[in-house]
Amino acid sequence: MTFPKNFLWGGATAANQCEGAYDVDGRGLARTDITTAGSLNQRRQVTYEFPDGTTGKGDKVPKNAHGAVLPGEYYPNQVGIDFYHHYQEDIKLFAEMGFKTFRMSISWSRLFPNGDEEKPNQAGLDFYRRVFEELRKYQIEPLVTIWHFDTPLYLEEHYDGWNNRKVIDFFVKFATTVFKEYKGLVKYWLTFNEINNTIQFLDMFGDSATEKDYQDAYQQLHYQFVASARAVKIGHEIDPENQIGCMICGIANYPLTSDPKDIMLNRHVWEKNIFYCGDVQCKGEYPTFAKRLWDEHDLALDITQVDLADLKAGTVDLYTFSYYMSNVVSTHNDPDAEKVSGNFVMGLKNPYLKYSEWQWADDPLGLQYYLEVVNDRYHLPLMVVENGLGAIDKVEADGKIHDPYRIDYFRGHIAAMGAAIDNGVDLIGYTPWGCIDLVSAGTGQMSKRYGMIYVDLDDEGHGTMKRSKKDSFDWYQKVIASNGTDLA
Repeated sequence: MTFPKNFLWGGATAANQCEGAYDVDGRGLARTDITTAGSLNQRRQVTYEFPDGTTGKGDKVPKNAHGAVLPGEYYPNQVGIDFYHHYQEDIKLFAEMGFKTFRMSISWSRLFPNGDEEKPNQAGLDFYRRVFEELRKYQIEPLVTIWHFDTPLYLEEHYDGWNNRKVIDFFVKFATTVFKEYKGLVKYWLTFNEINNTIQFLDMFGDSATEKDYQDAYQQLHYQFVASARAVKIGHEIDPENQIGCMICGIANYPLTSDPKDIMLNRHVWEKNIFYCGDVQCKGEYPTFAKRLWDEHDLALDITQVDLADLKAGTVDLYTFSYYMSNVVSTHNDPDAEKVSGNFVMGLKNPYLKYSEWQWADDPLGLQYYLEVVNDRYHLPLMVVENGLGAIDKVEADGKIHDPYRIDYFRGHIAAMGAAIDNGVDLIGYTPWGCIDLVSAGTGQMSKRYGMIYVDLDDEGHGTMKRSKKDSFDWYQKVIASNGTDLA
């Protein structure tokens, strides 16, 4: 098991889950700022206000209302773990672990509070410059996601968000700004985080997803493809050293049985949920099976010849993806089949795998399988930019946090990456998710902890914000120092 000499070991976060300071230094609102906390069994909700002053909360903001921060509600993303004021302390800990790279995102509304301004917010630009300079001080390479689920709320409410072609131009201005501003400080970029979630989530809703939902999802995705491609082209023009990647929510899917119908269904799930987005961003064109997907819902998409030329001219340099678990699919509607339904995961339970408290399958071999499939399909350098185990950690009386379950999870997945590399996969980096505890995207909880660094904050926002090392901190430090050879 031999990792490349300059392998990029590190960790990953997102601005909306760790940064906090949602109303500091001119930042505007994003949807996460009006999203309440939830739990394993309770979905998060957004809060809103009607023109007459009455308020409410639900799965989405009604058309005649606007998103609003309401008194008496707790919004965990507004605070995150206050990375905005703790970044120096946190980066010092990352350096102590031995990070070669740190994946983070830029909050769009911190640079363009509404999203449609002519000029960026200087205080926002200055903040990220300080962060990048701090990373460089420790020789840590920034890996920067431009969009990580944080379209400015103003664009969603006044332009209908990614349903509107105009938002492409707003995103391109945002991307152009950061490429120019941080030239020489950042060379690794990702355009859209887990871009395939737009259509992947439709499967969760089953029969409740309407034909309009599918029309909107595929249209939004096309506009994001075009925005990404234009950004890639501009990023290369501004700095030929830039390496710009896509980012896919990677889930290895398996057929439940050897029934040919299950085998075919599994193929089609891979095509829809994984390859559709990867093909467009890596190959610069829609795959042949795209027509089948569009015809299934009689879609009429706004796709121009200029768009298609942009897609071809803006292919990515890297294929990056998240991987937490695998999934099982079947055409057999067995009422007695055991199912899982944690967070955004819905499907059949794999009898050969163990599951976490949040019903996510622990499947390292699935990571090796996924790596070998996409390596063969795209022939691009690969990075695993999210991977980890959400779990409840206990602080002992002496202040120590023992998390052998997290170490076991990482050990299996790092070994799987090593096996894939030995089989010829061009894997260049690994940034496990939540290297430091942060707000869970799915549930809004802090108690669902991913980090190797503990943050003293609970699900109601109480705590000192003190940072503490878990056992996994020392273990990962040893893994990086040995370049992946010491996993004991």
